[in-house]
Amino acid sequence: MKNSTIRLIVILATLSIVGITIIQVYWIRKAFNMKEDEFQRTVTAALYNVAQEVYDINKTPAPANNPVKQLSTNYYVVEVNHQLDFSLLEFLLRTEFEKRNIVMDFEYGVYDCSSKCMLYGNYVPLQTSKSKLTNRTLPEWGNQGYYFGVQFPNRAGHLINQMGIWSFSSIVLLLVIAFFAYTLFVILKQKRLSEIQKDFINNMTHEFKTPIATIAVSTEVLKNPDIVHQPERLMNYTSIIEKENTRLKQQVERVLQMARLDKEDLGMKRESSDIHQLIQDAVRNTWMAITEKQGKIEVALDASRSEIQADKLHLTNVFNNLLDNAIKYCRENPFIKINTENTRKGILIEFIDNGIGISQENQKRIFQKFFRVPTGNVHDVKGFGLGLSYAKTIVMAHGGDISVKSEIGKGSSFSIFIPLD
Repeated sequence: MKNSTIRLIVILATLSIVGITIIQVYWIRKAFNMKEDEFQRTVTAALYNVAQEVYDINKTPAPANNPVKQLSTNYYVVEVNHQLDFSLLEFLLRTEFEKRNIVMDFEYGVYDCSSKCMLYGNYVPLQTSKSKLTNRTLPEWGNQGYYFGVQFPNRAGHLINQMGIWSFSSIVLLLVIAFFAYTLFVILKQKRLSEIQKDFINNMTHEFKTPIATIAVSTEVLKNPDIVHQPERLMNYTSIIEKENTRLKQQVERVLQMARLDKEDLGMKRESSDIHQLIQDAVRNTWMAITEKQGKIEVALDASRSEIQADKLHLTNVFNNLLDNAIKYCRENPFIKINTENTRKGILIEFIDNGIGISQENQKRIFQKFFRVPTGNVHDVKGFGLGLSYAKTIVMAHGGDISVKSEIGKGSSFSIFIPLD
């Protein structure tokens, strides 16, 4: 699938999800407002009836205006123009609320004109088993006459609980968004893996094509019967075939090695090993390559403790990969420094080079399998992008860690930490 097609699908799907979400939020808000208006009308009517009953009991005239005032979303006050008994008020409120199916916890208080303060009445748990609250205060109203106040502390939660179908649809929408995000993640991941696989196949084809072509040319030359009379030339071409065959073998082994790592079958053979000895072996392995480029390797093995339990072959391969990269990714004569030192918990190994450097963006990806740093004008750098991924896997298998510090044009520094336990 083309990048433009995937991008269009993602944009359209995202816009659709955003549109559905906006519509859902709009209707939920509208439904909540309707429930809120219904609740306010029901509570106002219930409190109005309570006020009328209080007037009848006290035989006082009802005011011309509505005695019920809503001071906030969950707090109401009612004018009664007479002193009230707390038990009578609670009984009237319970009766009227139950009659109108207002099954919600509430608390009430009565304003005392003599003391000019709001006296707290009680917390009435109609919906929960919450115990009575004490030392509570309810807001006072500016009116200095007799009145009582009723507050619903759990009003918002109660209204939300009544919106069953809307809550269910919101959960379904969230699940759809989650599945969409996961599907999008999988698609983009598969696309990236497909591109990586394509690059890997191209790199592998190029890596195998060159030695195969060289071997083919050499064998054609060796078919000439007269070459037996030219021993130096014969030896030269047989050496070429041997060298290219070894190169092919190494490439195949590297690919098979990564396949084993994918199956988590490292085949680690831990034994007592000297890190300094392994570094020196790696230096000897790359001595010819560094000499051909007129480079130099400076070794400062300052760690006093260098004995660890490690797989010699795998760890030597890690050092070989780092040295090989330092040589390949250098536009001038390579200069490599290898330092070791002991830390409180292990040994620290640094490989410092004067190569082309790695950008901050690429530093986050260089340990990913098949990733290769773009080399600009350097087109002759070969490889599969497996070396650093392999190095990180092996170092972590030894309980350690590997990191990089680098700047473009100023070289790179790879640090490997391996515990001594």
